[in-house]
Amino acid sequence: MMHESRGGFGRLLATALVALVLTIVPIPTAISWVRPDWLLLVVIYWSLVSPRIAGLLFAWTCGLVIDVVSGTVLGEHAFAFLLIGFLTHRLQLRMRIFPIWQQAFVVLLMLLIFQFLVFWIDGMTGQAVMTWHRWIPALVGAAIWPLITSVMDTVNRRFAR
Repeated sequence: MMHESRGGFGRLLATALVALVLTIVPIPTAISWVRPDWLLLVVIYWSLVSPRIAGLLFAWTCGLVIDVVSGTVLGEHAFAFLLIGFLTHRLQLRMRIFPIWQQAFVVLLMLLIFQFLVFWIDGMTGQAVMTWHRWIPALVGAAIWPLITSVMDTVNRRFAR
């Protein structure tokens, strides 16, 4: 288990801020549909590594920030982030012993659930996007999950002292 020391909350906020910047930085529209849900991946990571620090309030707050920044229905992403945070907390002890490829598969399922929830809420509000491009960020997020965990674990170990 990672150290939940005095700087744990600072590392959590720093990585969440970097993920938020990666989420909102403009990229060409030709590749914008490939952008993973960076902040959700950070929420999943911290829920696995340090569940005492990254609780459901953290997940909900990150989702609310995405709602405000992206201009979507207030609470849409907050609800979806909260549900994914809850699922991650429930599966946390099991997922931590999985090999990285199995973790990536479970993360793929969580990202697909997230995309479905957002799709469902968008459909209820009359803003549904019916293209298959909607599901690509979940695949990209699961594909880069091993890279995210290795980078975040390295950063976490380096600044834990």
